[in-house]
Amino acid sequence: MPTTTATATVAVVSARGAQRWDAGHPWIYRSDLIERPADAPGIVRVRDPRGRPLGQALWSPASEISLRLLTREVDAVIDAGWWHDRLGTALARRAPLAAQASAYRLVHGEGDGLPSLVVDRYDRWLVVQLMSAGLEQARGPIVEALRALTGCEGILARHDAAVRTREGLPRETALLFGDVPQEIEVAEHGVRYLAAPWTGQKTGAFLDQRENRALVGRVARGRALDCFSYHGSFALHLARGADDVLALDVSAHALERAHANAARNGYANLRTREANAFEFLREEERAGTRYDTIVLDPPAFAKTRGALPGALRGYKDVNLRAMRLLAPGGLLFTASCSYHLTKPLFLEMLEAAAADSGRRMALRELRGQPLDHPELLTVPETGYIKGALLEAMD
Repeated sequence: MPTTTATATVAVVSARGAQRWDAGHPWIYRSDLIERPADAPGIVRVRDPRGRPLGQALWSPASEISLRLLTREVDAVIDAGWWHDRLGTALARRAPLAAQASAYRLVHGEGDGLPSLVVDRYDRWLVVQLMSAGLEQARGPIVEALRALTGCEGILARHDAAVRTREGLPRETALLFGDVPQEIEVAEHGVRYLAAPWTGQKTGAFLDQRENRALVGRVARGRALDCFSYHGSFALHLARGADDVLALDVSAHALERAHANAARNGYANLRTREANAFEFLREEERAGTRYDTIVLDPPAFAKTRGALPGALRGYKDVNLRAMRLLAPGGLLFTASCSYHLTKPLFLEMLEAAAADSGRRMALRELRGQPLDHPELLTVPETGYIKGALLEAMD
């Protein structure tokens, strides 16, 4: 496996690029490079146009994001010990989570000062994503540090994300150490489900909604509906407090997993239905059906900035119809994982949906990302989850 240490290779960036770092954002784009370092990706020292040293960064020759800040210490030796210390700091931050769940994020990229690196724990195994060419050169010491810090039994690389192509890197899923099962049972706030690290969404499961699922489990009651259910992660928590839960998804295969997860927990009150959520909600509205608890956790409707107008219409429509299906006093937990849908836009969309629904909707709680997905105020790209718990007041 490749290793890396600090090098004498230097990149010179514009005043605008330097200002980004000074303002707390770790990225410098290709357009702000005045002098390129050597073509090989890796770690380089960075200076401003006046020769002032700025720090050391990951260098990606093919990427639009050319430099990702690692440290402002110009003379630091970025060797195996450096990676061990930086990763150890990130892992220590997650220590409280071990009592709540067996699966959570150990490294959240830029949020932990480890740009383009994602590490997720699934019980005794790790799944990693190295998503820049500069970071790929440090694969060896990163893997060794993770082995030493966690004592894991296996490390899997889920290098199938599209961003790897833009970095000039191959897309693959590969075993880096030990062995990793096809399925891993996860325990989360008293609920158990199967994660699929080799083939599942993201690195095997949606870990970023863990605390929101626990919230839903605490407030669920009566007749409950989980739209966009996938493997039933929200539905499983709903089943702890609701009398009857319907898990809805367009994928029959996903619902098979949801049904199996319900059986794993002994929940006889969880049913599944294959359907398009938009069509189902319209049909239920026409039928006058009422639910006491509803969850809306759709996929990212706005994957690009250009898709935002259409996404807003979709988010508003699905929330409007869910609001109309609530029984008096009913609760709606609604979320968005679209980065381009900002928090202000999310709230504006909910306000518009409430106005058109004809219901008096109260905001009970705003939700963001959990401890293991830190969102830095100066790096908006580290945050994408928005959530709200709403109550129908009539």
